[in-house]
Amino acid sequence: MAEIRPLRAWRYAPDLTNDLSELVSPLFDVVSAKQRALLYGNPKNSIHISVPQNAPNEAGSYENVSKTLENWKINNIIQQDNLPAIYVYYQYFTLSGSHKEYIRKGFVCNIRAYDFDENVILRHENTIPHAVNDRTQILAATLMNAAPTHGLYTDETHELEVFMDDAMTMPIYETEDYQGVRDVLAVIHDKNIIDKFINNIAQKKIILADGHHRYTSSLEFRKAQTKLNPNHTGKELYNFHLMYLTNTESDDLRILPTHRLILGLSDFDENAFLEKLEKYFILKETEDAYEINHQISGKKWTFGLVLKEKSFKIRLKPEVFDTISWNFPLIMKELDLTVLHYFVLERCLGILGKDQRASENISFSRSFSECMEKVHLGQAQMALITQDVPMETIKKVCESGYTLPQKSTYFYPKVICGFLFGSIDDKEMTKLVDKLF
Repeated sequence: MAEIRPLRAWRYAPDLTNDLSELVSPLFDVVSAKQRALLYGNPKNSIHISVPQNAPNEAGSYENVSKTLENWKINNIIQQDNLPAIYVYYQYFTLSGSHKEYIRKGFVCNIRAYDFDENVILRHENTIPHAVNDRTQILAATLMNAAPTHGLYTDETHELEVFMDDAMTMPIYETEDYQGVRDVLAVIHDKNIIDKFINNIAQKKIILADGHHRYTSSLEFRKAQTKLNPNHTGKELYNFHLMYLTNTESDDLRILPTHRLILGLSDFDENAFLEKLEKYFILKETEDAYEINHQISGKKWTFGLVLKEKSFKIRLKPEVFDTISWNFPLIMKELDLTVLHYFVLERCLGILGKDQRASENISFSRSFSECMEKVHLGQAQMALITQDVPMETIKKVCESGYTLPQKSTYFYPKVICGFLFGSIDDKEMTKLVDKLF
């Protein structure tokens, strides 16, 4: 199954970590243009490594990020740890409308970059080629993973948690990130304990929760390097990828829904749309649109529909389910989002399934309040409010070999960039201690 290794990470020099909040940054796929502009103002912020300031694929972008990283190393802005380690990473957070504090517990390590058809790393999303190419180019220019992707293992015994909790009694970093999340990092150097992590994960398959593009870029880079290396052994660092691993059996693993916004449809007739919708759904108008996400919670094939002047709870009529003509297995057809995309987007709005991924008429938002605002301001014609996808559903889909519909999951919170960087340059792993693992 999955092979993991400790690593000697690169981290910010001790004299810089007193104000680490000024150096961390959001991941490349969630950082906004406004955030980027602000973060670029600090020449030592991690965004200069994860999202080069030039536009993706612009001439010079990748050469510049390589020079920036080399400058950081030469001037001791970042320094490589002396000992291989497992890095324990806890995130403390609350959710909107609740005062309960959650703790997502996990650890960062190197993991072998398995091809998806090896059935060790299981994906649940498809990737966009140009985004993979951009990530691959940055990886090739820096030989560095700027931030870990997020993977899931399953362990009902929670064997590793006691070692992680023990490490957390002496954290090395603690900061509050852009999400309002408290991020805490600790280190495990003890080889006997590290071996327990290695042996535990060696029995597991890993579900890729977040970071499909970055993980795929590691696969592409590994393939390219393998072809260039006549002495390839499989032990080289380019065969590995930086990953944050958390347990699917944790009560604090939160998966938030991603809602759909429909905009820019020409000749959109609200009454005609509602009439079509009634062929497939039971519609119940709601008095308070801001309560709709609670009204649909836990109900199969049930969604919120928000229009400018009206809102509805809509539930699929069970007898129409078998009319889905998409060539999917039953496990995929039964997904709430398959039902939504087939009956609402294709049958009622005329956006064919084959066109939905690239459609300019479909936008996505993880914020319920943003959906409400955009509809009421006329920036969207409607919002389709969805529910979270249960962890068990994700497991079943991954095991089936299929992928979920686009924008199905949002594992919250996102990891941050800047706590540590993972080198894949073998020249930086020449110490005797590296050979012990």
